[in-house]
Amino acid sequence: MLEITQSISLEDDELDEQFIRAPGSGGQKVNKTASAVQLRFFARKSPALSNAVFLRLKALAGRRMAQNGDLIITATQFRTQEQNRRDARDRLVALIRQALVPPRIRRATKPTLGSKHRRLDGKKRQSGVKKTRGKVNLAD
Repeated sequence: MLEITQSISLEDDELDEQFIRAPGSGGQKVNKTASAVQLRFFARKSPALSNAVFLRLKALAGRRMAQNGDLIITATQFRTQEQNRRDARDRLVALIRQALVPPRIRRATKPTLGSKHRRLDGKKRQSGVKKTRGKVNLAD
């Protein structure tokens, strides 16, 4: 069981881990060990996530979310399976916690009278600077 918050936790059957060979340079052992972890979370079928949380998670995940609603996280940073496994699970927890927070609603406000005056004064000042620029009249 993977605990996200005190009220939300994921069961082990919602996660699937596969150990694959890590890309990149390595020593003599690199082609023989599968130390990278590919963690697959069945987000669409998860009873722990509401539809709103799933949609926010889908937006946050981007390309890591498959068409069928599976979230795929690949961890290759460390040399051991256990460290990569822990890293993938930590990244999954962080992503779900980020999706749990609903976005703040933006309320439209009107600009204050002072800000309007400051904006117009700035425009007048800039206009005056540009009016002084121009061709130099040598006849004067």
